[in-house]
Amino acid sequence: MQERAYQRIKHEIINLNYAPGEYLNELSLSEELGLGRTPIHLALGRLMLEGLVEVVPRKGSMVKPLSLDEILDITEVRLVNEMQCARLAAMRATPEEIAGMAELLDQSDLAISRGEVSQRRALGRQFHLLMSKAARNQVLAEILSILYDRSLRYWVISMREPHRHVPVGKEHREILDAIQRRDPDAAADSARRHIESFRDTITRRIV
Repeated sequence: MQERAYQRIKHEIINLNYAPGEYLNELSLSEELGLGRTPIHLALGRLMLEGLVEVVPRKGSMVKPLSLDEILDITEVRLVNEMQCARLAAMRATPEEIAGMAELLDQSDLAISRGEVSQRRALGRQFHLLMSKAARNQVLAEILSILYDRSLRYWVISMREPHRHVPVGKEHREILDAIQRRDPDAAADSARRHIESFRDTITRRIV
C-alpha cells in the first residue's frame, strides 16, 4: 500500500497535476487514492526525503515549489556525476548495453512522431539509467537515479518549449555516438552540453 501511494503521489507531482506549492492533505489523498492514511503518510515522508515534498510547520505537507536555485544546484551536481558516468560508460559498456541505448533512442523518436510526450520522457529516463548501469558503479547509479527524479518536473516544463525534442534527441545521439566510439572525453563533453542545454532551457522558462 505504501508503494502504491508513493508511486501515485509521485506521478502526480512529477506531471505537475499536484502543483508546486500546493498543500497535500492526507485525508483528501486517502479518499482520492482509495488508500489508508498510514501509507499516505509514509509515502509523503519518502517524497520529502527525495526533495519533492516539504513539511511546513503547523500547516502540513506541501509540494516543493519550483525554484531557479534548485535547478542550478541540480545542474551542478549532474554535471559532476553525469559527465563521469558518460566517461565510464564509454569505457565499460557492453555491446548489448550500447545496442539497448540505441534501441531506446529509436523508440523515443517514434514516440515523438506519435506525439506521445509521457512515453518520450520515460524512454529518455531509461536511456540515462541504462547509461548509468553501463558505467559499472552502483553508488554513482543510485546518485543519478535520485537526480533524475528531482529533475523530472523541470523536464516537463522544458519540453513545453516548441520543438525542444529536436536538440534533446540530437544531444542523446551525440552521447551514444561517443560511447560507441569508446571515446570517454567526447562522451563526457557531450553529457556536459546536454545538461547545460537543459539548464538554459529551464532558466528561460521559469525566470
